[in-house]
Amino acid sequence: MIKKILIAGLAALILLPSLAPANGLNLNGLGSRSQGMGGAFVAVADDFSAVFWNPAGAAGFKRTIFGFYTTDLMPKTSYNLSIPPDLVYIPEYPPPTVAAETKKAHYLGFLGAYYKPISSKVVVGLGIGTPSGLGTKWNGADFTDLSGGTAYDWSSKIEVFTASPLVAVRLNDWLSVGATVDVQYGNFRLKMPAGSADLGGGTVDLGQYEENMHGWGIGATFGVLAKPIDKLSLGLTVRTPSTLAYKGSALLPNLSPYGLPGSSDLERKITWPLWIAGGVAFRPFERLLLSADVQWTQWSKLDRITTDYLDAVWAILMGASGNDVRGMGWSDKAQFRFGAEFRVNATTALRAGYYHDPAPGPDATLNALLPNFAYNTICAGVGKSFDGLQIDLGLEYYTGRERTCAGASAGSMPGTYGMNIVVPSIAVSYKF
Repeated sequence: MIKKILIAGLAALILLPSLAPANGLNLNGLGSRSQGMGGAFVAVADDFSAVFWNPAGAAGFKRTIFGFYTTDLMPKTSYNLSIPPDLVYIPEYPPPTVAAETKKAHYLGFLGAYYKPISSKVVVGLGIGTPSGLGTKWNGADFTDLSGGTAYDWSSKIEVFTASPLVAVRLNDWLSVGATVDVQYGNFRLKMPAGSADLGGGTVDLGQYEENMHGWGIGATFGVLAKPIDKLSLGLTVRTPSTLAYKGSALLPNLSPYGLPGSSDLERKITWPLWIAGGVAFRPFERLLLSADVQWTQWSKLDRITTDYLDAVWAILMGASGNDVRGMGWSDKAQFRFGAEFRVNATTALRAGYYHDPAPGPDATLNALLPNFAYNTICAGVGKSFDGLQIDLGLEYYTGRERTCAGASAGSMPGTYGMNIVVPSIAVSYKF
């Protein structure tokens, strides 16, 4: 009987259920000042967000610094499916149509960091933040044509929290180095319809599928910051790959009435890939700072994702249907970022930036719970200082290039996808 069970909708369920719709799995940076400058910050890295952008920047801190940043990602995703009648193989049934937009949702991110000089050349610190996270949440009523007329939940959410102890050393007047150990904790949740199956007595609706997982990983970040002259700085940051080993459970209650287990423990490993970023910053005159970065991510490491279902029945079921291995087909991508900061006076700064973020995945693997887009992003920000207190506001607007999937691979969902994102943020820091 198990070999006869073919679950049409489960191909998508062995995916990482939700990707941040910016830079593949990752958010596009942490810190309001850097956000306002388009994330072109690797050669700047002179505020409390240095733990993320370039740990070598902390070597220049002369006073104890504490800072906190929070951001709200507000995505709006659309999905439209319209199949021409002449392509429908069963003429007596109308072709499915979908015209959906994600529900209003807020995905919060943060960074808190503390730095303390312990000598004239050495600074230690700790940063805790969310370098990755977001999700999608659809109105199930919009997908009833794909789920047998029932409005199931279609939602996903991923969160990664990273704690990064830091050491930065100023080697001489113009060269600094720094490093962090990145301890990561991640969790994600997924809900979607499981599709239908032939259980021997006819095709039945398998109902709601739900998945909850969490896992740990470890990596490291290394940075170099050089200032050969007062007006020029050069930065290089390398973040090593880190693999999060997730464990959790999957639920499919509609299997139970047929004598099959309605749940299974499962394990999945997801690798956050190598990230290399190089930057340059230049002050043509005292009030103006210009910066540019190239940031490369080795997304080809996500060639495929494998899920181990620990229940023997589920392992046979998923193996027989091919749903335990998912081909991703992602490729390496580079972002190009540009930023500027103009100091109106000694206490006020205005910022602007732009970057292009190419989509790592091909059209053929798109899924409503796995969106990824090519973005053009404009950024703006303002900062105000009050003695040792600094307050920064940032704003990003992502415009995603519309994508069309023809449903060429297992787990993909044919249709047209669109995305835009608004990301406001605020940061407060203090120098003691």
